[in-house]
Amino acid sequence: MRKTPLTAASCAVVIAVTACGAPGEAAGGGEDAPIRVGIVYSATGPLATYGEQYRQGFEAGLAHVTDGTMEIDGRPIEVEYMDDAGDPTNAVTAARDLIGTGHDIIAGSTASGIAVQVAPLAEQNDILFISGPAATDAITGINDHTFRSGRQTYQDILTAGTFMDDPEGADVVVLAQQNAFGQDNVAAVTEVLEGEGASVDSVLAPPDATDLTPFAEQVSEAEADLVFVAWAGETASAMWRALDQQGVLDATEVVTGLDIRASYPVFGEAGGSISFLSHYFDGASDTELALAMKEAVEAEGGTVDLFTPDGFTAAQMVAHAASAGDDVQDRIGALEGWTFDGVKGELTIRAEDHALIQPMYQVELVGEGEDAHPELTAQIPASDVEPPVAEQA
Repeated sequence: MRKTPLTAASCAVVIAVTACGAPGEAAGGGEDAPIRVGIVYSATGPLATYGEQYRQGFEAGLAHVTDGTMEIDGRPIEVEYMDDAGDPTNAVTAARDLIGTGHDIIAGSTASGIAVQVAPLAEQNDILFISGPAATDAITGINDHTFRSGRQTYQDILTAGTFMDDPEGADVVVLAQQNAFGQDNVAAVTEVLEGEGASVDSVLAPPDATDLTPFAEQVSEAEADLVFVAWAGETASAMWRALDQQGVLDATEVVTGLDIRASYPVFGEAGGSISFLSHYFDGASDTELALAMKEAVEAEGGTVDLFTPDGFTAAQMVAHAASAGDDVQDRIGALEGWTFDGVKGELTIRAEDHALIQPMYQVELVGEGEDAHPELTAQIPASDVEPPVAEQA
């Protein structure tokens, strides 16, 4: 497996230009010292599109919370980006390198399988870790040093449950990938819907599978009352095409999370028969911060998409934590229980396990091909999709 080089040449400080620190350099350094933030995310690899959305949102958020000064309480912010290429080994190496060079806040983690590998490093090295788009429920409550700036799988499933009048006696099939994200979705659907009387089964495909017809056939043969699809990455088009070819989209109710803009044309005529839950899409929210994020991202040539708010929220969390000083316990205390205005509206970091409590959305896809676009049908209140408190390890 090819690894992305993680050498001195990888230092890419984009907010304040400085040299890379020497290994073992102490974090903090006084009231005038820079605040050093490391972003480990997927700049390349299968989730690179998601990673780019996060990066654009983070930079827009950082500019917003600092009023364009790139300083917090008079201290400059230094941000260094490292590409994990979707490989947990690369991510761990990058995080360790950043920690060793004095970065005491690490953020990013596009993929769930990476987030669960990086999180333990935060506790071991007494630094702050703010996970990004990674949706795995395992991040919530994993340790006191780890937070998240996006939603988690359980919130997706609770939103999906709002489409069902009565799950009692229903047969549900989850189609997902055989990875942390997919397995989390199977576990969450099972817990939520079986708890309400449904019977849940699953069809799991290898993440690198390109021929998805056999898996679509299994879904078709199950003749379920509801099919919940949890899919991420570049094979989404092939997956939806396979389901359509096997008649699944016409035969049963299909619920899925609305993916990135590029996926909208994939659904074609079938888009109108699919129930979409949404974490975010351009136009989902009209808050002041949503408008500020959109303006900033588009000014830099970007486009607001699914995970842009995750980056923006991460920047808000970084700034709030850093304003509490250099002591990591003070930073943790500042974030725990914090309620603040975010892109999606009011957000709360639950003190008990660091879940990010937030509203979600029901959406319909209107139009076909390049004209396909989402329209909001309902905002689900944060209290209706609040996951149970995670049990501490």
